[in-house]
Amino acid sequence: MVWMMRSAQAADFAPNLSHESEIPLYRQLYEHIALRIRTGELGRGERLPATRELAGLLGLNRTTVSAAYDALETDGLITGQVGRGSFVTGGTEPSAGGVDWGSLLDRADASPAGPAGPFANEIASFVMSRPSRELFPLDDFRASCQAVLSRPDLGSILQLGSPSGYEPLRRHLMDEARRQSLARPGDDLLITNGCQQALDLIGRVLLRPGDTVAVEDPVYPGLKNLLTGLGVQLIGIPVGADGMDTVHLERVLERERPRFLVVTSNFQNPTGATLSLPARRALLDAARAARVPVVENDAYGELRYQGEPLPALKQLDEHGGTVLLRSFSKVSFPGLRVGWVVGPKPLLDRLRQAKESADLHTDQLSQAVLLDFAQSGRLEAHSARIRQAGAARLAATLDSCRRYLPAGTRYTQPQGGMNLWVRLPEPLDAGELLPRAQKEGVAYLPGRYFAVSRLDASALRLSFAGLEPEQIRNGLAVLGRIVAEELGNASRRVEPSSALV
Repeated sequence: MVWMMRSAQAADFAPNLSHESEIPLYRQLYEHIALRIRTGELGRGERLPATRELAGLLGLNRTTVSAAYDALETDGLITGQVGRGSFVTGGTEPSAGGVDWGSLLDRADASPAGPAGPFANEIASFVMSRPSRELFPLDDFRASCQAVLSRPDLGSILQLGSPSGYEPLRRHLMDEARRQSLARPGDDLLITNGCQQALDLIGRVLLRPGDTVAVEDPVYPGLKNLLTGLGVQLIGIPVGADGMDTVHLERVLERERPRFLVVTSNFQNPTGATLSLPARRALLDAARAARVPVVENDAYGELRYQGEPLPALKQLDEHGGTVLLRSFSKVSFPGLRVGWVVGPKPLLDRLRQAKESADLHTDQLSQAVLLDFAQSGRLEAHSARIRQAGAARLAATLDSCRRYLPAGTRYTQPQGGMNLWVRLPEPLDAGELLPRAQKEGVAYLPGRYFAVSRLDASALRLSFAGLEPEQIRNGLAVLGRIVAEELGNASRRVEPSSALV
């Protein structure tokens, strides 16, 4: 079938897109086209309509079609050729009697990959939300490694470990949780391979295909990809200055009764927003009334640079409906992948069983090193340096946004964390600006990577924690110039309407 723009063939092809669905329109269009490529209805080499043409045909914004095409290209289903258009390159051609790996691996839940790096003339990449390796206290880390390697029980540490985690570290974390009133009498603690594994285990235990889960919108891609990969539907709850919109959440919980709710209480990724104390109480009240469990992802809570810390949802919850996730990754060494989950013992028992099914045993060596790093005082000293550096980098980011981004640009102003959310002035599309920014040495993630129910084409995430203040200033100076120039070009392209006579 050649996909031409003649009306009869276009009508046969036109997808049934629902503006009421929780699935973004670009994702619905992606899945429609991907299915026709994978089933062979669209053959290799066939040309797709230009984004502007297809947007006009379907009554969509051009940015919506562009986002769908970007996802198709990322998955290897189409390729764009400058000046010629987009052509089908995917589909499967199994050999006679061979294994059809394409069909076996066929998934419609893959999200676009982020901009690759490093790239030519790189000035600043705001893509990765992670600490700077330049801040790692390598000598202190070596000292902790040497302390563990010198221990008389090293042989036991190098043995197969309990799926619950290295027991001395588990006890240390549980003692801390009790001291901070994070662990209730009936709670337990499980050490995981970062917060991501904890989320995966919770999904495996609590979810079945077709279930719904309420998440923040926008949300970080790791959670979105994980949950959609489990075959569940995501319900996006808008995020504002005070975090998740609890009024909207209450309506969703009453109407949809999702299996659980995932919320980032402090310095949410990608927006940097923190749930206010009233919002925390309202969220817990709504969840309790709907009998919906709350999964509190608090990976960034230790990265507060100013203001007073707020009590965790787990601390405020007097009824045992909250599960808390934390991690060493953001305040120590991300590569060690050590996180933990605190929650009701019946749930933790099931999570432990699921973890044992996945990896059988625990890497005790890295956990023993982290325990020494914490108990020796080295972690506390390192965390103080991380917060000091983070404060300087956040200040440089906010100052540079004020100085370089043109009037009409909006951005969040977090008190900690690693990320800032920027909305460019209309009618700019952050995704369309990205290739030019990369050519001039600056990269970021457009808002489409984080969209759940609503695609904000003007939005982008700036991850600042891994950059020096001077890099941040230079990068935002370049980005601000690009945005201002593109805004000027856009205003010149708008022609006055012809008078009716």
